[in-house]
Amino acid sequence: MKHNLFRNIIESSIFGVCAWLGRKLMMPSKKVRMYFIYVSFLTLGSPILIYLTLTFVLNLRYMVKSSRNPVWDI
Repeated sequence: MKHNLFRNIIESSIFGVCAWLGRKLMMPSKKVRMYFIYVSFLTLGSPILIYLTLTFVLNLRYMVKSSRNPVWDI
């Protein structure tokens, strides 16, 4: 029980890109992380740029959603 809580806290605090991508692809986030690690080793780290770009986009998206006026939501 405590292990799952700790994992959720870590996943949400380390940008949450793999967890978000796992939800979108309907895969466990653990597999997404493993694929990311394998691809990073094979391509000498170029997916790190993709990861940082997704981090920026997700944070920007969160900021836009949190600043919207709920009156105009349907």
